[in-house]
Amino acid sequence: MNNPSINAQEFSQRLNNNESLNILDVREAIEYHTYNIGGQNISVSRLQEDLQTVNFDMEDEVIVICKVGKRSETAQSILIQNGYQNVRNLTGGLLALQKLNSNK
Repeated sequence: MNNPSINAQEFSQRLNNNESLNILDVREAIEYHTYNIGGQNISVSRLQEDLQTVNFDMEDEVIVICKVGKRSETAQSILIQNGYQNVRNLTGGLLALQKLNSNK
């Protein structure tokens, strides 16, 4: 099953439009505290056991992010398997977003 993704350009545009996005950052806490763009932080390694702490409704669009898009892809699958219906993975992760923003 091919799960939906969002690219850095679309994500950046939505952020710049001050859209209220449900962001789940699945990097480790140290990475999140070093650099983040907001959103809830639950590391992918803890996601399965911490699912009840996810602050989003199962019908809401949730955008999962990490550094390069691999851990968020795993997190996306976990969320979908647990009933979340609209989970998108940030392709290329925060690195793609930073690269996009540095080219402006």
